[in-house]
Amino acid sequence: MKLSLDKNVNVPNMLTVLRMVLIVPLMYFLLRQDYIMVGILLLLSALSDMLDGLIARRLHQITALGRILDPMADKLTLIAVVIGLNVLYPDMVPFTLILFCKEMLMLTGGAFLLRMRLHPPAAQWYGKLSTVIFYAAVTVLILLKAVWGYTNRMLTMLLLAVTTTFMLFSLVRYSILFVGMLRRRKQQQSMQKSTTINPTTDEPLTHE
Repeated sequence: MKLSLDKNVNVPNMLTVLRMVLIVPLMYFLLRQDYIMVGILLLLSALSDMLDGLIARRLHQITALGRILDPMADKLTLIAVVIGLNVLYPDMVPFTLILFCKEMLMLTGGAFLLRMRLHPPAAQWYGKLSTVIFYAAVTVLILLKAVWGYTNRMLTMLLLAVTTTFMLFSLVRYSILFVGMLRRRKQQQSMQKSTTINPTTDEPLTHE
């Protein structure tokens, strides 16, 4: 897959890279339990996530690099925050295992598509929805603890359960999308194998 530097250096991709850079201070303040700074950085990350896609569509700046960087930034942010929260909320370990399996499956599926010379699909609404729900759940937990010093195990488990449900829903929908892309590629290859060109007449010959 050949990437053009001029084409890929644009505002949406720069916002996506910014989201990756924010992971470092986000982890730093999260582990220091500076929840105000964590909330600010999460808000900036969420806004950049919404703006990069909006700008890319409005200005027709959707690129192959952007299709790779955008979900990568989402996954890195998600994993970083979850690792940090595991230190503060030990109950999150089952959620973390589910998240890890989901992301590994997504990564494997994307790598397989690239091997088949297929571009991984752009982020879909259900993927973005699960990301928004994740940000909302984490923000609620952090604000409750930072502002009111309130922690509730049942509330934590409920928010994590809702987040996990939407992540699994997203995984199923992406799996259906991946399978559909592979089937279409297989059908195209079958049609190409069953049809050849007669070199003397330039007419297609179908082998039965």
